Amino acid sequence: MILGASSFAGHPGDLKEHVEFIELYVPKLGIYNGSTLEIEKLDRVLDEISIYNFAVTVHAPYSSGDSKYPSALQIDTAKMGKREFTLMEESIALANQVEAPVVVLHPGRIGPDREKSYYSMIKNLNKLASVADDYGVTLGLENKESTDPSNFCCEAEELFLAIEAVNSEHLKATFDIGHANLTCGGNPEKLKEFVLTLKKHIIHLHLHDNSGHWTEKYDGDEHMAPGEGCVDFSALKLLSGYKGVYNFEVFSLEDLIFGKKTLEKAFKL
Repeated sequence: MILGASSFAGHPGDLKEHVEFIELYVPKLGIYNGSTLEIEKLDRVLDEISIYNFAVTVHAPYSSGDSKYPSALQIDTAKMGKREFTLMEESIALANQVEAPVVVLHPGRIGPDREKSYYSMIKNLNKLASVADDYGVTLGLENKESTDPSNFCCEAEELFLAIEAVNSEHLKATFDIGHANLTCGGNPEKLKEFVLTLKKHIIHLHLHDNSGHWTEKYDGDEHMAPGEGCVDFSALKLLSGYKGVYNFEVFSLEDLIFGKKTLEKAFKL
């Protein structure tokens, strides 16, 4: 089992003894001035990562309602222009540079005309898959949480069909079990059905926990340590043959350590 952690989980030196991979979370790396990538700052981040010999995945910018999220890095994949495509290509190029197997991206937001927004997202994902092909990188389209009704691809079926519509070896799925738990209302049987529906396309995992229902804080998407909420992590055992990264998307070293123990119990390692 290959373990990873998001770059905001702690200092690389602290993470090194616990995981093999680190996910470079582009919006939180401090490498942009507005929407301009500052190469010197990126190089400093990569130098620090290289000291500890991490393998790397990349999380591209996305659309966020969080007031702390950098406004210049907002990307709605259902509504993209030149700036958004440039930002996405920079994340894809970064993945190529560091030999990252996956770039995580989010599905789009539902506009006033849902059908029009959906087909715009598919068109943009087609273009991004072509860019990923040029760089030899695979995109992992992440399922979002239905507790925020503005999200596309909360249900496994819609994410599956979006990937099928693009029909590219360079667009697969990042399965976020925390988001799926919210969509499934904390129901472990529904969560297992979700996994089985999406299984064919899953190449990457995001692990975190929640209470399975909407809350005022992040629509319930609280990214707690695995084991602190109600997510049934044994559902991951249905992914027989999965060889990708189990990435802990948590906010502290303590949560990572706690989460690792929870995963070990779920798999009875």
